[in-house]
Amino acid sequence: MATVAFVVNPDRPEAAALAEGASRWLEAQGHTVDLVGDERLLPGDHARTPHAPTAVATLGEGVDLAVSLGGDGTMLRTVALACVGGIPVLGVNLGRLGYLTEVEPAGLHGALERFLAGDYSIEERLTLDVHIERAGADSRPGAPAPHVHRVLNEVVVEKTVPGHTVSLATSIAGRPFVTYAADGVLVATPTGSTAYNLSAHGPILSPLLRALVMTPLAPHTLFDRPLVLGPEQAVRIEVAGPRPAVLVLDGRSVDALGPGDAVACRGGASPARLVIFGPRDFHAILRARFNLADR
Repeated sequence: MATVAFVVNPDRPEAAALAEGASRWLEAQGHTVDLVGDERLLPGDHARTPHAPTAVATLGEGVDLAVSLGGDGTMLRTVALACVGGIPVLGVNLGRLGYLTEVEPAGLHGALERFLAGDYSIEERLTLDVHIERAGADSRPGAPAPHVHRVLNEVVVEKTVPGHTVSLATSIAGRPFVTYAADGVLVATPTGSTAYNLSAHGPILSPLLRALVMTPLAPHTLFDRPLVLGPEQAVRIEVAGPRPAVLVLDGRSVDALGPGDAVACRGGASPARLVIFGPRDFHAILRARFNLADR
C-alpha cells in the first residue's frame, strides 16, 4: 500500500474537487492519503473536513508520491516540500502554462494507476541550495548553521526602492566578479531558465543540464551578459550599497536584505524527482507553450 500526498492550491476549487475524488478512490483501495496546503495560500477560515489541507514545512517520512494540483507555482511549492526526502512529484496542470506538469486533470486517475503499478520513470532536475549570510553574524566554528532553502527555478536579489538601482557585489567560486548597479541579479537552474531568466533575456538551457545561469536585471553598465556556470561554482550576492534589497525564491519574497547582507547559492544537494510517463520532448514543449510557429 502507498501513501500519496496531494498539494492543493485552495484558490482553485477544481483542485480541491479533484483531490477529494482521487483521495476517496485511493482510500477505497487501502492506500493512505495526505492533503497538504500552503499557509500562505490557505484562507484563514478554511473549513476543517476529513479531506481539508493542512500546512506543513516538509512532507513526512513514508510518503511515496507527492501530487501537485494547481499551476506551476503549486508545482514549485510541491518540489520544495518533497525533494529533501527524495519523494517523486507528479504535476497535474490546473494553471495557464503548465510548463512543469506532466498530466491534465482528466488524466489523473490513469496516472495514479500507472504510478502504483510501477509504470513510470523519474526525471531528475537540478535544484539550488540557498542561504542568507547576515552582516556581522558569527561565522566562527560551532556557530549555528544558516537555514538552507531549496528551490527549483531561481534565486533573485532585487531592489525595493522604485526608480532606483541597488548595488550588488557578486562573487563566483569565492572570487570577486562584478558589482552591479541594477534592478537585481538572479541565479537560475536549467528548469528556471524559461521563467524569470527568459524575461530578462537570459539563455534557455535544456532542463537535463547540470548548470546555473547568472543574469543581471537591467544593469546600469555596458556589461550586461548572463553567465553559464557549473553547479559547484557557488555564487554569492552581497548588498553593497545603502539601499536595501529583497530575496525572492521561486517567485516568493522570503526576506529583506540590508547593506552587508549576502545570499549564497550553489547546485542543490538533492535533485527534484519528477514523475514522467514517457520521454519529454523539451523542444516540443517549448514550441507549444510559447506559440513558436514555423516560417
